[in-house]
Amino acid sequence: MKKNLSMTDVRAEARFAGDLQPTQHPAPDEGRGRGSGSGSGRPRKRQVLLSAPRGFCAGVQRAIDSVEQALKAHGPPVYVRRQIVHNAHVVARLERMGAIFVAEAEEVPAGAVLVLSAHGVAPEVRTEASARGLRTIDATCPLVTKIHRETRRFAQAGNSVILIGELSHDEVAGTRGQAPGQVMVISEPADIGRLEVPDPERVAWVSQSTLPVEFVAAMVSLLRQRFPALTSPPSEDICYAVSNRQNALKVIAGRSDLVLVVGAPNSHNCQSMVTAALAAGARAARRIQSAEELRDEWLAGTSTIGVSSGASTPEVLVQEVLAWLAARGYPVAEEVVSTVETQVFAPPRDRVPAQWPGPPAAGNMPEPGDTDLLPGELAAAEAVARTTAARTPHRVLPCIS
Repeated sequence: MKKNLSMTDVRAEARFAGDLQPTQHPAPDEGRGRGSGSGSGRPRKRQVLLSAPRGFCAGVQRAIDSVEQALKAHGPPVYVRRQIVHNAHVVARLERMGAIFVAEAEEVPAGAVLVLSAHGVAPEVRTEASARGLRTIDATCPLVTKIHRETRRFAQAGNSVILIGELSHDEVAGTRGQAPGQVMVISEPADIGRLEVPDPERVAWVSQSTLPVEFVAAMVSLLRQRFPALTSPPSEDICYAVSNRQNALKVIAGRSDLVLVVGAPNSHNCQSMVTAALAAGARAARRIQSAEELRDEWLAGTSTIGVSSGASTPEVLVQEVLAWLAARGYPVAEEVVSTVETQVFAPPRDRVPAQWPGPPAAGNMPEPGDTDLLPGELAAAEAVARTTAARTPHRVLPCIS
């Protein structure tokens, strides 16, 4: 979520899968689960279990494509506000192609091309970009735009909006900006008792898209105890890709002596996967950014290794980890598929280079303020939610890291 999660944040997150009582879970970058040690009685035959789905989701792929196609259409440099997705490998690759990453639009020369990251932005960022004459391409994930719509509608109806998420995360900053002064962020159960709203009968909630489903469900339950008239979004805000990756990892975690989650330290969904693996029975779990962080001593007493990656991690990094393991005597990985994802998002509307395949149909116009979410695309996302609801106890939608 944020660039370096504190132990307080990790423990709060770990409680969501349990009874919300404080527990001493290990930090997400390194942890030990139950039954650690050499006397667990596990078979010693070496194997590697590779969970699927893993890696890029539809929103991440759309954002990366937005930068690549902008470079092809306009030539370098193309400026990008913040990390396009939370992965240093992706950022470095785009930099080599000619992208320049900046913290704010004010750093971009007047008239230049600016791509907004997948995490979304507050309206004031678009206003500033427009004032500077920037040619803006909005790569915000359609699910994040959906959350922005919900936030504005709740606020316009006179509700105080409770946003469940991490205050420092780029996505949360963008959602807060949809209704300044009416959005309050909560990150853990203790925050709920500190909430003060003008009218307890007019309270609604939304959430950051990359949080664990169990976390959000627990927080909403506690919110409803405090505000019985609490209004919920029409469909869940949680990313289906994040949920799918966690659920797929849980399938192999209980069989694994060590679970390796490949992803960036500032990718919240990768951090959550480590917690999920330990909760599902993995003896140990680590988040690594690449194979360069692997250590031979981690393999001591380890026969079965589980491998997965977060929604913003390119597959090449996973394959490098598998090659590192193969060089140390581990066999070809057995891929364990729990579900198949087929969702694809159209590119940003009205900014589609001719060479981008599959442009959105003509005539689909977004609502004011929703510059890149097509009504047809929103309907498709809602259909995904309904389909997922038939398979799982919660409804989820595609999103970003």
